[in-house]
Amino acid sequence: MSQPKAPLAVIAASLQRERRRTGLSLAEVARRAGIAKSTLSQLEAGAGNPSVETLWALSIALDVPFAQLFEPARPKVQVIRKGEGPGVASERADYVATVLSASPPNARRDIYLITAQPGEPRSSDPHMPGVVEHVVLSAGRALVGLTNDPVELAPGDYVAYPGDLPHVFRALEPDTVAVLVSEHV
Repeated sequence: MSQPKAPLAVIAASLQRERRRTGLSLAEVARRAGIAKSTLSQLEAGAGNPSVETLWALSIALDVPFAQLFEPARPKVQVIRKGEGPGVASERADYVATVLSASPPNARRDIYLITAQPGEPRSSDPHMPGVVEHVVLSAGRALVGLTNDPVELAPGDYVAYPGDLPHVFRALEPDTVAVLVSEHV
């Protein structure tokens, strides 16, 4: 009686996906699993004949359930309805930043929905070196950008500026809304 073959293409894709998710190198995953780097490389290429023990060790090294290595990737759809996301309010301005998407491992960006009211501006101290902020205004009007030279935005306008310099967001109309992408280069 012949043994059923493991779905190598699915295992290969799962190993690659999970290794990218963790941000670990091929060598580091192999070391943690106690297998040869060449073995892991072959498995990620869809070659070889992995044993239960090898796949079990890899699932532990990648911190995923064993069965997840046999599941094809599924599209991930995330919906956050208005008013449902985790919001953080400013102490000094009528300004709320709602996290829409935190940066996953190895990606270098966060996405926020900004809601602001006229009055005290949201002044930000410089962030980490290399940060760039991208803002698209959705509703209202606002002065956005570097503290010493902000740009007036209307709905549909876009501005990018160095987030590692002092910057500001000042709503000029009630219920001003924007999408902010903080890019970490």
